[in-house]
Amino acid sequence: MKALVLYSTRDGQTHAIASYIANCMKEKYECDVIDLLHAQHVTLSRYDKVLVGASIRYGHFNAVLDKFVKQNIQQLNSMPSAFFAVNLTARKPEKRTPQTNSYVRKFLLGTPWKPAMCGVFAGALRYPRYRWVDKVMIQLIMRMTGGETDTSKEVEYTDWEQVKKFAEDFGKLSYKKTL
Repeated sequence: MKALVLYSTRDGQTHAIASYIANCMKEKYECDVIDLLHAQHVTLSRYDKVLVGASIRYGHFNAVLDKFVKQNIQQLNSMPSAFFAVNLTARKPEKRTPQTNSYVRKFLLGTPWKPAMCGVFAGALRYPRYRWVDKVMIQLIMRMTGGETDTSKEVEYTDWEQVKKFAEDFGKLSYKKTL
């Protein structure tokens, strides 16, 4: 059986999460992990299921996510599919569900795609890797939201046990035909 794990990342954490999920599933699935930027010619029908993950920066997903969904909406809605989002807001446990994470809730309400399952994971704060403008903007946002502001630090907020559980649930996801 084959699964496709697509991702859109800004600083690498979403790629790390996508790769971890694929690794968790390797006993039952052959998994291809592909950046959404390079997925325009991927044939979804070659896969038994598909997972798409994307990160938030300044309140928005990369436009490549919407473009991919629009180009593949019929296939996505006709096969087992799932979505996960990665953002720093989810560093707070009460913001780690599709219902409590405003970015994910907004995306799900605005997209014609109806993924069978959805996850929200905390990302990583990588101050030393950011451009100066991003460092200052993210520090301001973190100051306003009670987060880490020391720009010499890198902090990984991802709950890998949560990711593992999501991977297990995604592995069990199957197509259920409605009558």
